[in-house]
Amino acid sequence: MTIYNTDVLANLFLNYADRITGLGHYQSEYQHILGQKKADQLDSLLALYDPIYPLFEKYLWESDEFDALLAMYQDLFREQENLITLSTEDKRANFILSIPIADRPGHLKACLESIYQLCILYSYGKKSNGLFPKIMVIIVEDSKEQKCIDDDIELAKYYTQKGLVVHHYGLHEQYELMLQIPEIERDAVSSIIGEPSTEKFYHKGQAVTRNLSYLKAIRITEEHPFYNKDNTLYFFVDSDQLFQVNLATLDGDRAVYGLNYFYYINRIFSEHNLTMLTGKLVGDPPVSPSVMTVNFLDDVIAFMQQLANKKPDNACQFHPDVRIKPDDAAYHDMAQLFGFSGHNKKTYDYCCFIQGDHDHMTCLLTFAQRVNYFFFGEHLTRKTYFTYQDLMALVPARTIYPGNYITTFSGLKYAIPFGQLRLRMSGPTTGRLIQSEIEGGFASANLPMLHNRTLQTDFNDEFRPGVEADKSDVIDLGDEFERQFFGDLMLFSVAKLCQKNKTHVFDYEQLKQTFSEVENELLELYEKKHNTVNQRCDELAQLINEPTHWWQNNDAPSISTAIESLQRFIINVRHNFDKQSIVYQHIQSASYRHKKITQMIEVLLQYPEDRSAWDRVLNKF
Repeated sequence: MTIYNTDVLANLFLNYADRITGLGHYQSEYQHILGQKKADQLDSLLALYDPIYPLFEKYLWESDEFDALLAMYQDLFREQENLITLSTEDKRANFILSIPIADRPGHLKACLESIYQLCILYSYGKKSNGLFPKIMVIIVEDSKEQKCIDDDIELAKYYTQKGLVVHHYGLHEQYELMLQIPEIERDAVSSIIGEPSTEKFYHKGQAVTRNLSYLKAIRITEEHPFYNKDNTLYFFVDSDQLFQVNLATLDGDRAVYGLNYFYYINRIFSEHNLTMLTGKLVGDPPVSPSVMTVNFLDDVIAFMQQLANKKPDNACQFHPDVRIKPDDAAYHDMAQLFGFSGHNKKTYDYCCFIQGDHDHMTCLLTFAQRVNYFFFGEHLTRKTYFTYQDLMALVPARTIYPGNYITTFSGLKYAIPFGQLRLRMSGPTTGRLIQSEIEGGFASANLPMLHNRTLQTDFNDEFRPGVEADKSDVIDLGDEFERQFFGDLMLFSVAKLCQKNKTHVFDYEQLKQTFSEVENELLELYEKKHNTVNQRCDELAQLINEPTHWWQNNDAPSISTAIESLQRFIINVRHNFDKQSIVYQHIQSASYRHKKITQMIEVLLQYPEDRSAWDRVLNKF
């Protein structure tokens, strides 16, 4: 017998010892522990849970009784947490989570709610005196609109009252914290944290805002009685991400709290000599729509071709018996750049997410209603889904996922560089530099987060840098598209450079030659993509406007609205990809590319000095 409550563990053995491979061994060990002296039981029981979790997880993710098992899985962690509170001092890691936010309180609320639910369901550190003592959240404000700032402040108060300690790190506090750095040293790191400006201290960009959060995290670590540099991990999250993973079910996508992030991250850092850990994303692709347009057009054309052969009033047939998960990076038009040899499928089917009885006309209306959300990052046919693998298994990392990475205190010296260029792909670029420097100290684990680019209600009030929608509903990706092209140019140039030079002290001629080589490769790929997009647009327009197709012979106002939405989608694609678009002209302009490449070469030449200056600031801050 045991004086400790281990009912969940006992029920797991009772009901699943003969079904979960390997569990029987631990049942025997459990029975042995029950025969020990009471003074020896607690430590033995605590040691029993950790090896059971991976056995349980493998069964859980393959099981047809997922919901009931997930509830038991969460109960098991909470039971272990109860035992930990009865043992000696809990020396596991504390977490400081940093969330940059710019005019998206809806996303911030969803993100905070997911952190709160994770604490409730898995109870890492166990709630004490009304608070979760080992979890702290910093909202790093970068909003322009005062209404959004006020909403963010209220969210911080609301979740703190619920027990999740949330600090609002406002614009004024960021400004004041910057001014605490001596002027000479502050100027030396202006490329990393920007320059203080009381007139415009918002929309500084994700890199600068995230780096400013490092200063706040350090200050908390210095001043907090329980959080210190030896027991704290720093977790960097984006506001459009959730501490959940997604499942592709026959009834549509489901988001579940299936991973105990804090527990596993603590164990990984405890058992491995790491400086930085990152995890991928599932859900909406983590890239710009500007590099997903070809494959999305392929899928839209395939869907409309299938729909043309259906009767509008027949029961919807876009609910497959088996959901096919897209290949890795299937959403990317140029996946070969990242080492993916190619996709097994040319197109992926649209899976209708309407539940209940409905016909093909309703399916088309729903699809058309969301098709233009693509320009804000939602991909209707090629989301990424979670696949279970050993959560403790690590692989070498080469990319920082800016919304899902964790560092030790010493890892805060790896700021996100080149923020003044405002390029996309800053995470992969930074990752290549870090990988070449610390190699095995930088790893990736199968702990992805759920990426939701758009809220399920509307996207009009969501700030997204580089994407503009005017009153005529024309969506312009020009700025984001340009930052994507030059971000790719920076990334793959740095990747080549780091293969040959791990010191990051680059020679001008070496930089010039490398950028020239990558520039030529990218121009060829982007031009091919550009031509393919316009060709696909013509095919889709012809398909939609074909007079014999049933949607052209239907007078229902809703059908007219749907066709208008699809035609607007084509207009938006052409607006961003035809030869008259500003971004296309910029990419094709040799003089414009030369100007941008010169800027990139300058910051790379300056990079070693910037790093040294940042180290000096952190050592004195």
